[in-house]
Amino acid sequence: MAFAGKWETEAQEGYDAFCKLVGVPDDIIEKGRNYKLITEVTQDGDNFSWTQIYPANAKITNTFTIGKECDMETIGGKKFKATVHMEGGKLSVTFPKYHHTSEISGGKLIEVNTFAEAFSAENLA
Repeated sequence: MAFAGKWETEAQEGYDAFCKLVGVPDDIIEKGRNYKLITEVTQDGDNFSWTQIYPANAKITNTFTIGKECDMETIGGKKFKATVHMEGGKLSVTFPKYHHTSEISGGKLIEVNTFAEAFSAENLA
């Protein structure tokens, strides 16, 4: 699957819960609620550069090679080590509080973040 391109958010579900999970302050959640996140991806075989541009031009770029451990960063600035896997045409990686998958479907980039019950809002305090 070719992930390379510039992608803009068309729809999102669970925005508030996800932002709270990763520690985004309420005022920033409100400002970003209707923001169209831009994702720019370059791909050379198994090598990727994945940039997400958030409100106020905040930007995170992670570079990785499928199957190799790399340094990554969350929107909150937390740095960690992870390995991105390719499974059935989907990219998959586990962040500190959630699991992220990405795929190209119908000519669109579909990103899904799921988090375990252990990271529910009550446990974030």
